[in-house]
Amino acid sequence: MRPAPGKPYVVQVKSATSAYPEQVRPERPKWSGRGRPPAVRYRAQLSSLKQLALAAGKRAARDVTWREGSRGPMRSRFLALRIRPANRELRAAARESDTELPARWLLAEWPANAAPPTDYWLSSPPPDTDLGTIVRLAKLRWRIEHDYRELKDALGLDHFEGRSYRGWHHHVTCVSVAHAFLTLERLRPRTRRQPDPLRAAARAAAPDRLLARPLPNLPQTAAAQHTPPRPTLN
Repeated sequence: MRPAPGKPYVVQVKSATSAYPEQVRPERPKWSGRGRPPAVRYRAQLSSLKQLALAAGKRAARDVTWREGSRGPMRSRFLALRIRPANRELRAAARESDTELPARWLLAEWPANAAPPTDYWLSSPPPDTDLGTIVRLAKLRWRIEHDYRELKDALGLDHFEGRSYRGWHHHVTCVSVAHAFLTLERLRPRTRRQPDPLRAAARAAAPDRLLARPLPNLPQTAAAQHTPPRPTLN
């Protein structure tokens, strides 16, 4: 899926994705005066994201804790570099529009016990964005998977059995609205209830009421049923 133009994004990519360092610029070779003048384009050697991360070195990675998990703080080591993604389509678009390749953040997760980085992301936050913010955005996948599981298991996203697009669209819309309502309810701050004086007084008087309440009739045993009545004195 390609991000919409102008929309910020964080997307996980492969280590072999082509890119340039941020300082690389398009160049125009000297023209000899014969033939067609050379066009301005990127003439530097392409690198992969893995090569750029290895060139920066493992010492450039920093420890980041992005959230509290069920087993404690979730942390790892991350490397962030400013690079220019440069696959074939991006280079062709830059030539047609006569513009530079946009600079983006390369985020690489590099655990202490790993030789090369294990995961790579490209993201478009501003250049002054701190590393912790980029890591938290990249690690939001667990939240997306949790919401998708909730849509399926709790709200019935996978219960649709029709065959028309209109019916499917109606079903997905209703499920999405229900999920949005539940999300807003979870995010809404809970107001603390004021104590009810009448309920507190009733709760305080409960032991007295229990003592004053008559006990139920106990069932009589067989021996008690055949016991003759005691004589009364005149």
